[in-house]
Amino acid sequence: MKDITVIKIGGSTFNSGDTTMQDIAALQKKKHPLVVVHGGGNTVTEWLKRQGVATNFVRGERVTDLHSLAVATAVLAGLVNKETSAAINLYGGRAVGISGVDGSLIESSIKDKEMGYVGAVGKVNIGVLKTLLKDGFIPVVSPISLYSLNRVGEEPGVINVNSDPIAVEIAAALGAKRLIFLTDVDGIQDKNGKTISKINQNEAESLIKSGVIEGGMIPKVNACLKALKAGSLARIIDGRKPHALLDEFDKIQGGTTIGK
Repeated sequence: MKDITVIKIGGSTFNSGDTTMQDIAALQKKKHPLVVVHGGGNTVTEWLKRQGVATNFVRGERVTDLHSLAVATAVLAGLVNKETSAAINLYGGRAVGISGVDGSLIESSIKDKEMGYVGAVGKVNIGVLKTLLKDGFIPVVSPISLYSLNRVGEEPGVINVNSDPIAVEIAAALGAKRLIFLTDVDGIQDKNGKTISKINQNEAESLIKSGVIEGGMIPKVNACLKALKAGSLARIIDGRKPHALLDEFDKIQGGTTIGK
């Protein structure tokens, strides 16, 4: 249970040429305790598009009505979660796919009524993670979570939560040594498109305010800043590079470190 690493993987890890799942299995064999948190928003968008449903985003987060929530639950807690777990297991790892609902892992409330069924993490119950880690498994966590806080009447029991804050809340609750975001970019970039190797809180907030950091990178940066306050080393790296995750454990290079 020492030196836990929480790995947040995004859509770039779901193509057939990626080495992330292979790296995760290899790291487990080297006795590194890992927790994987995945997104999959692009896959949700694809399935909504098949049904003729348009997707709206506000500050990098999906506006989620009841229909979108049903699709997101099926895709994220089902298809993406099981494909991710299967890939790790096929490479010789030992992964168990769960969601934020299982074991009441992530208890959430409505974040903003205008966003619909988009949740804010209120409580993390790490019992199920500790059990799986103790027994030698990699928990693979879907961001679909338990809507248990401030829930009214007959509202659904599940809610869609951005996977970036889930990753940082899990890292904080476990006292993780590091939090790694695997993305489809080299890291945080300045206004000229150059990757910033290290950035502090004031610099990050300034870049968000000026619009240099935008879209889906905003919740990642905010999550990293919170991880830093919780004592975890926070990194954003390019998950498209072959064996980027293995290289990260051997020697930190490239990407962006969120630090003081």
